[in-house]
Amino acid sequence: MQDTAATQEATAGTTPALQGIKVLDLTQFEAGPSCTEALAWLGAEVVKIEEPNRGEPGRWGFTDRPEADSHYFIYYNLNKRSVTLNLKSEEGKALLRRMIAKADVLVENMAPGTFARLGFDYPRLRELNPRLIFAQVKGFAPESPHANYLAFDMIAQAMGGTMGVNGHPDAPPIRPGPTIGDTGTGMLCAIGILAAIYQRVATGRGQHIQIAMRDAMLNYCRTPMSRQAARADQLPRGGNGVVGTAPGGLYQCAPGGLDDLCYIFCSRGNEDHWRRLLQAIGREDLLNEPRMVDGPTRAKHQAAVDAAITEWTSKRSKREVTEIIAGAGVPCGAVLTTLELLNDPDLHARGIMQTINHPVRGPVTVAGWPLRMSETKVPLQCAPTHGADSEAIYGTWLGCSPAEVADMRRRKVI
Repeated sequence: MQDTAATQEATAGTTPALQGIKVLDLTQFEAGPSCTEALAWLGAEVVKIEEPNRGEPGRWGFTDRPEADSHYFIYYNLNKRSVTLNLKSEEGKALLRRMIAKADVLVENMAPGTFARLGFDYPRLRELNPRLIFAQVKGFAPESPHANYLAFDMIAQAMGGTMGVNGHPDAPPIRPGPTIGDTGTGMLCAIGILAAIYQRVATGRGQHIQIAMRDAMLNYCRTPMSRQAARADQLPRGGNGVVGTAPGGLYQCAPGGLDDLCYIFCSRGNEDHWRRLLQAIGREDLLNEPRMVDGPTRAKHQAAVDAAITEWTSKRSKREVTEIIAGAGVPCGAVLTTLELLNDPDLHARGIMQTINHPVRGPVTVAGWPLRMSETKVPLQCAPTHGADSEAIYGTWLGCSPAEVADMRRRKVI
């Protein structure tokens, strides 16, 4: 859907879907922050609670400038607010309990058992606020034999299948570049939170949501898992190809660099793709080629198919190849790098990529929320600096005066 000026004007007065929902964000790095960022992009007030000295490790652990938050942190904490809170102090814990009483949602992804040891297991949270939706993102399910193992994205992908199915046949697996172990888990958690908010309308009660990164990866592996279920031997990795059909893979484009590639695919379920492709590249003579009569037959003679297509694509840029072949009604897409996407005029024109002003870094180009809703418009906002909203949030949520906030800061409660 194009986000036209007319659409923006027509929905300018609408209320965002989650306006009024208060979210306490005790997450770090990516899996949890991805979840809470999605809620913020839907209009919730997401308050990031961080330790007072340096904040969450994502701020400083990946930064190229010691005085500035990392780009990594900025990307995963857009549209949020930040307060500081010392959970090692009893006053800090008491302050969090007051915040919990006002919240709709609390999300945490600390190491296994940490939040409970601080005195915030679900029975205690339910006492503090029966309407609270408490979501936990962990590497492994608490009832599994791996419950206490630490996990990052690559560990979840290794043990959840997404790494094992990725790579070329007869070669070791390759970790997928997109961090689906983290962000993919966060998105599924956000879906659960939205469902719990809806269910609470009927029941008046909150609930406990748990998701394990390893388990989430199976959700993203359903296609290869379905193929594995149909055979007793190990499903081989497929590389860039598509099992049982051709063409389906990467084709070299001009001028021949590592990223000068297009993906071209002709579905077994639609032979019109093949006919359109041959017409687009001027090779209608291959329509009567016995080795290319249908997808399965072409798959047996893939080298001949690939040679015919590459002879044409290698003389044209990947953008030209995409315009011609995709324009002819054949599934085709240029392989675009992160640098190309960061500067893609189409993505910028539609607001998928936007440039924000960071108070320390200045202009930063970020990837925004890809979902478009006719009745929910939430402008993209910069990630907060460490503790930037302590006065405002403690004031509006808890009624603390500026003097009280200053006193808590002096006593290192915040």
